[in-house]
Amino acid sequence: MATLRDIRTRIASVKSTKQITNAMKMVSAAKLRRATEAAMSARPWQETLTATLQRVASGSGEIEHPLLESHGSVKSVLLVVVSTDRGLCGGFNGTLLRQADVWLKAQQAMDVSGAVHADGKVRALRVRTFGKKAREFFKARSYTVEGSRIEITPAGLSAEVQALSDVLVAGFSLPADDAGRYDEVYVAYNQFKNTLTQIPTFVRVLPLSIDAAADAPAGGSGADYVYEPKGAAILNTLLPLYLRTLLLQCFLETGAGEQAARMTAMDNATRNASDLIKSLTLDYNRGRQAAITKELIEIVSGAEAL
Repeated sequence: MATLRDIRTRIASVKSTKQITNAMKMVSAAKLRRATEAAMSARPWQETLTATLQRVASGSGEIEHPLLESHGSVKSVLLVVVSTDRGLCGGFNGTLLRQADVWLKAQQAMDVSGAVHADGKVRALRVRTFGKKAREFFKARSYTVEGSRIEITPAGLSAEVQALSDVLVAGFSLPADDAGRYDEVYVAYNQFKNTLTQIPTFVRVLPLSIDAAADAPAGGSGADYVYEPKGAAILNTLLPLYLRTLLLQCFLETGAGEQAARMTAMDNATRNASDLIKSLTLDYNRGRQAAITKELIEIVSGAEAL
């Protein structure tokens, strides 16, 4: 049974932990506001760019672009996993990484035609990670990790996304017989829905998919815009920009979700610490009362013996 000194030590330790978790909750709450504003403000930009591309596609009729062309048989798949560098955010990273593992195993079960693998040629799977948690997770597994980036600052995020976009476009544009070619590229990240909910999401970023706007006439007939230069030339500029926008949104959503998950986890930890302190204090008071009662009984018994 724990002594009163042990209980006092435990109470002091839990109070110290409570102070730390409460401070971390306040820091995450402050960072969450900025991260949420960044993620939310980027969504209208992405939606507007998507609508513009759809209208250009509608006014251009049949369009061809290397970033839009499917490679037919999928021989090589790249998964970009966006995690965090730090923990203490509940199941934010663990849920995403476990689902990424399941997703990759499902890809391993397919051949290049997309059917369940029997005797056909197996797909080559590669992984590119962002964040320490993803790097550590895949380092312990047998997947081919071709690159890892950690400690990306908000100031350097734009340059990091630009570099990633260049790598993906270069790999996607390689000849069919090149070992470094990507036939499909996916990004796994946590989509920020609200403070309590972050949804693990897998989105294909290459080849890009642009559907014609539903309210625009097909083939350019009767279109309410005249494009100069032609729509195909505009797409040469807009499609790489669209890819960078998709990638940037994934990172911003992850940043907002990380702070929300950490704030929630630290709030729960602070509440649990408060409950534990109350329980330990009650045990301490009971033990102290029992000790005092025992001493009084001994004094009374001694007095009666005299």
